[in-house]
Amino acid sequence: MQMSGFYQNNYRKYHEKTFSIDPSSFLEPFAGRLSEGSLILDVGCGSGRDLLWLKNRGFKVIGFERSKGLAELAGENAGCKVIEGDFETFDFSTLFFDAIILVGALVHLPHKKLKPVFEHITSEISKYGKVLVNLKQGKGTSTDEHGRVFYLWQDTELREIFTDSGFKILHFSRQVSAIRPDDIWLGYVLEKTKGKG
Repeated sequence: MQMSGFYQNNYRKYHEKTFSIDPSSFLEPFAGRLSEGSLILDVGCGSGRDLLWLKNRGFKVIGFERSKGLAELAGENAGCKVIEGDFETFDFSTLFFDAIILVGALVHLPHKKLKPVFEHITSEISKYGKVLVNLKQGKGTSTDEHGRVFYLWQDTELREIFTDSGFKILHFSRQVSAIRPDDIWLGYVLEKTKGKG
């Protein structure tokens, strides 16, 4: 994945473009299915916008971010711990959490890598643990003006991956991007059906 350079070098611009977006439309269906005080890991937390939203609603939150600049900003914005690391290689068994959010975090993963990386990130979540995943709808790939490559998905493809990975879908949404009206986001609230607990 070659996207890290963009987020390392343009973290302030990315922060300015994304932090002010209201995430309620996709976070509320997720938050409403969590127990009070749940510990949530936000993988690819970016500017810390979603961390702050969840923290303000009484959840315990930890961020995870590859970009050093974004990790620092997220920690400042949300007033919480943010781990700097690469989610493809990080040992998630060192953490305990009740729920995970992957809001746009996996959009640059090639199609063949999505399932193994998703399973790697969620491997330690307990049975009945919740996961929020947002990915872009479409076929093949799209490239933006910054040269970032986005891998696009069909709903049926994602449902098969999540089911095969031991999750059931509790909620599904299809929403127009607040930044790019041509982009459609597919959102899934998932529950672990197999494993620990």
